[in-house]
Amino acid sequence: MLRLQQRSFLLRCCSPKTTTTAVLSAREKSVWAEEAGHPSERNVDLQSKIPFARAKVGPFFQDRPRLTNMYLEDVTLRSYLKRVMPKEVLQAITPDLERFGHRVATDIGDLGRECELNPPYLKQYDAWGQRTDEVVTCQAWRTLHDISAEEGIIAIPYEREFGQWSRLYQVAKLHMFNPASGLYSCPLAMTDGATKVAESVGDSVLLERAYPHLVSRNPAEFWTSGQWMTERRGGSDVADGTETLAVLQDDGTHRLYGYKWFSSATDADMTLTLARVMDDSGEVVQGTRGLSLFYLETRDSSGQLNNIQVQRLKNKLGTKQLPTGELLLDGAVAHKISDEGRGVAAIANMLTISRIHNSLMASGCARRLLNLARDYSTKRRVFGKLICEHPLHMQTLSRLETETRGATLLVLEVGRLLGLQDCKMASDQDELMLRLITPITKLYTAKQAIAVCSEGLESFGGQGYIEDTGLPTFLRDAQVLSIWEGTTNVLSHDVLRSLVKTKGAVLQAFYSDTTTRLKQAAVKDNLRPSCQAVESALQKTMSFAQKAASQDPGILEVAARDFSYSLARIYIGVLMLEHASWDQASSTDSTAAVRWCRQDLCPVVTGDEAGYYGKEGMAQDTALVMDGYHVGSSAL
Repeated sequence: MLRLQQRSFLLRCCSPKTTTTAVLSAREKSVWAEEAGHPSERNVDLQSKIPFARAKVGPFFQDRPRLTNMYLEDVTLRSYLKRVMPKEVLQAITPDLERFGHRVATDIGDLGRECELNPPYLKQYDAWGQRTDEVVTCQAWRTLHDISAEEGIIAIPYEREFGQWSRLYQVAKLHMFNPASGLYSCPLAMTDGATKVAESVGDSVLLERAYPHLVSRNPAEFWTSGQWMTERRGGSDVADGTETLAVLQDDGTHRLYGYKWFSSATDADMTLTLARVMDDSGEVVQGTRGLSLFYLETRDSSGQLNNIQVQRLKNKLGTKQLPTGELLLDGAVAHKISDEGRGVAAIANMLTISRIHNSLMASGCARRLLNLARDYSTKRRVFGKLICEHPLHMQTLSRLETETRGATLLVLEVGRLLGLQDCKMASDQDELMLRLITPITKLYTAKQAIAVCSEGLESFGGQGYIEDTGLPTFLRDAQVLSIWEGTTNVLSHDVLRSLVKTKGAVLQAFYSDTTTRLKQAAVKDNLRPSCQAVESALQKTMSFAQKAASQDPGILEVAARDFSYSLARIYIGVLMLEHASWDQASSTDSTAAVRWCRQDLCPVVTGDEAGYYGKEGMAQDTALVMDGYHVGSSAL
């Protein structure tokens, strides 16, 4: 503008002759036009070649990763089903699995994302001040309820159209559905568990009122169930942590009074819960022997809450799609469905089912994220080439692929065993294996999922950290898998408990099962060294268990985590080698199996040799952690 003013001043100072005959140069015209707010022709041409002018933000936009079909792209799932299922069963269910595999990659995945973006909230009062405790969920959440019914997610294993294979059919669908479902997988896990309990306890009220709804394919009739166990005093320690009281009524029902601290699927239609029956003198039995199992419907016939107050919804790290609340039971009407004092035993089947569902979420999350990372590697170009052409990137993803294949085979095998149990076809060894492998599968796949999701996000670079992509949801939701249904340490102790209660029979069954499978796999020359490595790890782990059992019980207790990891790694190795020895196995099956078996397969033996489990090792653990800490010390 200053230059424009100077130009005007000079023109006014010139003689009339000079003024009338002055001719502006092309450069002067350009300057004059730009300062007046009008770009010159020359600059218009230049600006068309500059990508960052005004509203333009550059011509490059990175293509997003996409999924197409979660069944067709999961070679481990498909090949396992082909290997173990009867041909006629697989032919019958394949069209549905292929259709569903596309659906979870498209519309179901979109609905799950909507649940993440529109989390539930609690509306405690209406406009007139009356308490309503309404848990408001988004339309996508309610649509997923209907889809779950229509797809038979719960119905399939209980219809038993395909006998013992019906459960594996359901497991295959859950493996694909869970990570896409916006955490609707959680109420389905508890619904499946409640259905299993209904079959096992045989209570007439539960079977007549709830069971038909739990297995319905009609969205209008389909119910979901909660599992209200955690109270303020503790989660997994239900024996000492359960304070809820049950008071017998004249009509044979009970009224429950208590505070449920962590109740997922708060919007469920019913729930199973533990409580202590109060006798006529107002006394209750403490410990596990005082716990009974109850069935209650969350609303009465008029649609009002069954004397339940929703105190608040939890603000969690992840799983924000899922309404998890603190509930006050103030005389909720319930039906006792177990013998008095046998509540923990009666609900055991529910815990088994929910732990298997937890494992399916783990394997499914790892697979879904890895498929996205694989697709992205063919679209993202850095340092002059696609990242799938960088060997180091492919090495990183291949390690995640090995973990994911191992987790998938493990959880599918548990599903196969569960199918045998469902149809009362399980042998004694099958039952023992299911008892041992279920907690092992849950604790180990949870850790695998967290690791795979963390590394998987890194494979997207900065985009893996951006919430708008939806990718961080994988990691935040995976973190709960090692906490829900028992932490890693709690489940490790459950593994030990199975050894004690069966007097070592579960370990004998494990040894028999693994050695039989290894012998079959060892016929392949390329797999024989890996089979020998697993066999060696198995023998060392068994020797450790025998030695520890004859010593101070505290040794095996502190070694429980490493012991469980050892059993998990050995069994995954066995399953991968068995799968790779199949006559239709691919070269990548062999590669994955061999690579798996190169790790430390028996960390419990490594730890024992290092002295981690003795009194000195335990003392060192405590000293290391507590060094510098003083009770009541100030941070100033």
